[in-house]
Amino acid sequence: MSGTSRRRLLKGLVASSLPWIGVPGARAQLPPLLPIPALLDATRGGDVHLKAQPGQVELAPGVASATAGYNGPYLGPTLRVRRGSEAGVTVHNALAEATTVHWHGLLIPSQVDGGPHNEIAPGSTWRVRLPVGQAAATAWYHAHPHGATGPQVYSGLAGMLVVTDDEEQALRLPSRYGENDLPLILQDRVIDRAGRMVYPRNPMAVMHGVVGNVMLVNGVREPQARVGAGLVRLRLLNAANASTFTLAFTDGRPMHWIGTDGGLLRAPVALRRITLAPAQRGEVLVDFSDGREAALAATDSVRSVPVVRFAVSGKGEPARIPPRLAEWKTPAREPSLRRRELTLTTGVAPMMGRTGHGGHGAHGIDGAPFDMKRIDQQVKLGDVEVWRIATRPSAMMDQPHPFHIHGVLFEVLSRGGKPPGPEDQGRLDTVLVDEPVELLAQFTQPAPKMPFMYHCHILEHEDHGMMGQFTVA
Repeated sequence: MSGTSRRRLLKGLVASSLPWIGVPGARAQLPPLLPIPALLDATRGGDVHLKAQPGQVELAPGVASATAGYNGPYLGPTLRVRRGSEAGVTVHNALAEATTVHWHGLLIPSQVDGGPHNEIAPGSTWRVRLPVGQAAATAWYHAHPHGATGPQVYSGLAGMLVVTDDEEQALRLPSRYGENDLPLILQDRVIDRAGRMVYPRNPMAVMHGVVGNVMLVNGVREPQARVGAGLVRLRLLNAANASTFTLAFTDGRPMHWIGTDGGLLRAPVALRRITLAPAQRGEVLVDFSDGREAALAATDSVRSVPVVRFAVSGKGEPARIPPRLAEWKTPAREPSLRRRELTLTTGVAPMMGRTGHGGHGAHGIDGAPFDMKRIDQQVKLGDVEVWRIATRPSAMMDQPHPFHIHGVLFEVLSRGGKPPGPEDQGRLDTVLVDEPVELLAQFTQPAPKMPFMYHCHILEHEDHGMMGQFTVA
């Protein structure tokens, strides 16, 4: 990302994450403990059950907001699956509208991917078996209905999904869920002066995506996590509709970056801050052996806004970070590889009052808005391809786009015509496009009839046309 684009994104994020103004009692409460989503373990066989349901939560004391969640009023349990197994999942839709559940980051065939074509009608149940054949990774799941992904994910229909395997376990990384292995689901939400969460439906939201004024972590604001002195693994998920988050510890302590969307890196990377675009995941190890309290914040060069605070018990010895993590084979770049070029295009937002269900052509790819009946690309199963993704800003907007491809992991070959920087390493399913990027991918998952999607993961852009679909056969 260029320096100008990054500064613009961070300035908007930090400004949007300032404390509540005018919300009664917002500062009178003690910091809440970090909620840990329930763990549904599918690594030993048997089905897990999810129910998409309406709910209510209090984001300000005594003020209820209408929400939705899986098996509860907001967000959902963490699902854990194992490489080499098949996970059975039953999803019941108790909402008043159709939904889907997309297994974002899982490498699975299109008929069980949970995209817009896997619609679950109100009152209906979807039973699916997920063949897990990929390396350990932090993935997630979320609603993905045609034209309504933005409001449904915003209402709370999202959760974390963890893949584990023998190679990861042999590294002896922190793995006690909720103790030294913490899921952190990051979202910004618009809270009005009455203390209610609201979903903006206006031209600015369509043009730029919904950006909030309050940061939530696992559904609460500025929680406190209690951890023991030693090494702690943070699984960071940017589940925001549109905001990119740059995170750093306020005391300057380093993080050891160990994983991206597609799993572990080849070796840890010591860094002071990490930037995650919408839908991206990052795994980091943090050493709390000094026993000092610490705070993770959304930050830029001017200010920082607390995200989650850590209360540390005891004092320990400095932790050992494994020098090597994962090995994988990057597909060979043969001269004969098929190349595709896609351009993300922005248009004029719909008039006030149009909700955008079904997409109204405010955005598109290669100048055309999404069409459920049109196949945009046809890929051969097993092929390795290079995709070049660029943006064509409108006269009104110059905004980076997080670009996501279903059913595949890719590596970044270049950014702006130059070798990718350190932030682009690893296997990804989502990449931030502010200048042209080249991606190398091997398509191993079949989609002969029901297509996979590719789209901007600013959810309002997706809902309003910045999406395409492709078959793999």
